Amino acid sequence: YNLGDNEQRAMIQPQSLNDPAVKKLLEVLINWINDELADQRIIVKNIEEDLYDGQVLQKLWEKLTHRKLDVQEVTQSEEGQRQKLKIVLQAVNHTLGFHHKTPKWTVESVHSKNLVAILHLLVALVRHFRAPVRLPDNVYVTVVIVQKNGTQLSAQKYQEQLTAQYDDVGMRCEPDAFDTLFDHVPDKLAVVKRSLVTFVNKHLNKLNFEVSDLSTDFRDGVYLCLLMGVLGGFFVPLYDFHLTPKDADQMVHNVAFAFELMQDVGLPKPKARPEDIVNMDLKSTLRVLYNLFTQYRNIS
Repeated sequence: YNLGDNEQRAMIQPQSLNDPAVKKLLEVLINWINDELADQRIIVKNIEEDLYDGQVLQKLWEKLTHRKLDVQEVTQSEEGQRQKLKIVLQAVNHTLGFHHKTPKWTVESVHSKNLVAILHLLVALVRHFRAPVRLPDNVYVTVVIVQKNGTQLSAQKYQEQLTAQYDDVGMRCEPDAFDTLFDHVPDKLAVVKRSLVTFVNKHLNKLNFEVSDLSTDFRDGVYLCLLMGVLGGFFVPLYDFHLTPKDADQMVHNVAFAFELMQDVGLPKPKARPEDIVNMDLKSTLRVLYNLFTQYRNIS
């Protein structure tokens, strides 16, 4: 180990990498990245070697968010790489909602090819964007921390959890009528969308608002909050939500608040997560609106 005095380094115990669950996790993540970036002819073969400099992470974030990041495309110097990685991780952390909590990765850990940190980051992206992949449940690795004291090396081991047991794996939930509509009956889907637009506008028109695109118009949660007030016959205090949300974090807050209002009036907890609505997942948005439609379609 090329360590300075009192320096420490963490690494995955080699035997852990032979664990079938860890191998499966690496395979799923690599295949997911390659599927997402196939149109850009980017092929990832090794997670720590291919992701440490921020280049692939930048492309992945841009693909998932449909936004462009203003950074230098290719940089060879180590300092340039760190600067680029810092900008990329700031964007990623902002998207994932790390404003007050500290993420399990840093510029230093990713750039030094710390596999545990990079895996935590990729798992967080898969979960946030509801990637249509299945992560193996409850994956642990043994991490060894080596520290140098003078001429002595000391080592400590601990178990690090990379994935938990999720009840909402990716976008795979129990098939329902909307899965059937999306997969097999596009004509009927169009009719349902038109009916929901008509229903929503009938009530939002009372506040002089109107929607045209169900996935984009509801993503910031504002119309959902206002719609709940109109349907439930109560005033929604403007200080309870962000009327002009400035970022994804505030949008998620709005949608989560609207979901609370739905449960307050006796509706079942929505199947979707607030992040699904913010990420413009149309199927999730339709499920939420259809629940409102079935409850309130007969009110004038």
